[in-house]
Formats: sequence, C-alpha cells, structure tokens
Amino acid sequence: MFPLYDNNPTRSTPFLTYGLIGMNVLIFLHEVSLSDAQLRQFFQFYAVIPRELSASFAGAPINQPIPEFATLFTSQFLHGGWWHLISNMVYLWVFGNNIEDRLGHFKYLIFYLICGAGAALCQWFIGMNSGIPSLGASGAISGILGAYLIFFPRTQVTTLIFVGFIFTVSIPAWIIIGFFIAQNIISGIADLQQAARMAVESGGVAYWAHIGGFVFGIILGPLFDSFKNDD
Repeated sequence: MFPLYDNNPTRSTPFLTYGLIGMNVLIFLHEVSLSDAQLRQFFQFYAVIPRELSASFAGAPINQPIPEFATLFTSQFLHGGWWHLISNMVYLWVFGNNIEDRLGHFKYLIFYLICGAGAALCQWFIGMNSGIPSLGASGAISGILGAYLIFFPRTQVTTLIFVGFIFTVSIPAWIIIGFFIAQNIISGIADLQQAARMAVESGGVAYWAHIGGFVFGIILGPLFDSFKNDD
C-alpha cells in the first residue's frame, strides 16, 4: 500500500513541510550532478558513517569538513536514488502537514530534526563499526508517523493498493502506519539474524532507523504538543 493524501485539512499552510521537500529535492539534484567518485566523497562527508561516528565519540580526530556528530542532521537530506527520494517525500507530504499544523512550525522543525538524529543513532547502535553510509529522511519521517498515530489514528488516508492490479481506497491512518512499523520490525529482526549468520556487513534499508524514529515520534510528539504553541 502507498499513501497518496490524507483527508484531514490543516488550519495553516504547512510551509515547512513544503520547504523540507524542496530542500531534499534540491540536494538530490545536486547528487545526480556528481560523478561516482564525487558522490562517494559527498556521502563520506555528509552521511553518517557509523565507524567514524564511533571514533569521534571516542575522541579520535576525524578529517571531515564538518564535525562528525553533525552528520546526524545532514544525512537526513541525502538519498540514494530516485525511488528512495520519491517514497520519502510522498510520506512527508501525506503525513507531515497535519503534524506541522498540530505542533506549530518551529516545534515541528525541531521535532523533525531530533527524530531524524535519534533514528540515525539507533541505526548506528546496531552497527557501530560499519563503514556503510547511513542516509535518508525516512528516520525523521518515521517520527512523523509515530506522532500521527498518536494524534490522528482514525484519519482517512487515500491509498494505492497493489494486488495484481492497482486501485485506490480510503483507510484509517493507523492501518497504514501499523503495517509500516510491523514490516520494519519483522525485516529489522531478519536483517540482524542474517548479519549474524554471515558475519559481514551489507547495505540496504535502515530498518532500525525507521523503528527508532517511530518510537521517538510517539514519545516526543505529545511532549512537544504539551508546550504552548507560539507560532
């Protein structure tokens, strides 16, 4: 299933959601303009490299243009391909607007960045010595899904369904979000078991970043909502 739009109108224009989408798209367009060697270096500098983050936490000097901890934030704006970008931006478009409306613009931005950084740390914790870059907006967007599950579980979301043919149907948000997180938990556990058997690191979907971001969203969404909204 793939969400297209929700049916819960916002009271204000979600300009930060639009801005985040625009920034992700612009940075990805920069990525595709780079050569393979330049792109690898770009990811080396601005994606989370777990073993380098581990080394920086241990006090080792890292030859980077920015402090290594800053990649917990810069990595949120990088994507590994067109589908990676498009799927993330659709989820941000569908679910981000109501969370921005609920929290207010400033709190929403802080919430988004913290969820993304927390998600990256969860993925780092699973493989602290990995040299594979971790990147993408999906950890922060998983935080949005966690908050959405708390605030708008029954909101109807128009969704594409693939069962040999394609059709659209409106279903409650909790079903889509529940399916998303269940899929990630199952895949995350399988990924850990496979890595343990193979004793090697492999790239792919950062399931534990999704799970971590989701948990952060469930916790931080109500906390941020409890603060007085000034914007």
